[in-house]
This record gives sequence, C-alpha cells and structure tokens, in this order.
Amino acid sequence: MTTTAIGVSGFAGCNRYSGMNSIQNSATSANGVQPANNYEQISQEEAKRIMDTESGYVIIDARTDEEFVQGHIKGAIMIPEYEIATRAEKELPDKNQLILVYCRSGRRSKIAAAELVKLGYTNVKEFGGIITWPYEIVK
Repeated sequence: MTTTAIGVSGFAGCNRYSGMNSIQNSATSANGVQPANNYEQISQEEAKRIMDTESGYVIIDARTDEEFVQGHIKGAIMIPEYEIATRAEKELPDKNQLILVYCRSGRRSKIAAAELVKLGYTNVKEFGGIITWPYEIVK
C-alpha cells in the first residue's frame, strides 16, 4: 500500500509552531528565509483590551450576514471569509491598520486572517469565535 502525503500549508491554522503566539505561512523564499507574512493569534481578553484602550483599529466579523444579524461585536464590519479576497482592498484601504478578526468558532477567522496577510496586510490579529466571547454583543 502506498501512502501519499498531502501538504496543507495553504490552510490557516495548520502551521502552528510550538512556542509561538502567531500562525505563520510555511512558504520559504529561494534563500531559505521564512517571509514575515503572519498574523497573530490573540486571546479574547487581549482583543477586548485593545478595543477598550486603543483606537484606529477595525474589527472584521468573518461570518455570514445571517449570523451577523443574530449578534456581533459592537463596531464590527461583516466580511465573510469567502469574500475577503474580493472585498478587503476596497473596504480596508490601509494595509498597516490594526485589524481584529473573529467568526463563530475561530475556523473562518483564521482563514480570513491568513487571506488578509496574503493580500499584504501587516497588522492582523485573530481572536477566535463569538461563541466564547464573554463580553457584550450587539443584536
């Protein structure tokens, strides 16, 4: 029986390096240096601290419209993870702006965060899903 290994490096969340607090793209350049294209995975407590103490950030809800209207974090804009590639550059013109990303459980927010980094965004932080968000939501 022959076993074939299938690389999953293109999927967000599959390249978690031990001891690091960020998810990184596994691609390396021709000289063997890992590119600096990554996003940071932060706790919900850290995301809330940023929301309460900083300004100039944007919050992306990577869920669908139906999920968004059921409840979302105050100030979030809804861009489903499957639309990030086509909508981000128009709706998020500053590629250095702090972007906080969440979804329902954390899977789609990781995909969306990885796509944002792929598009050249440099300050992306992913903080999981709203199902475990212990703070206020807007309905």
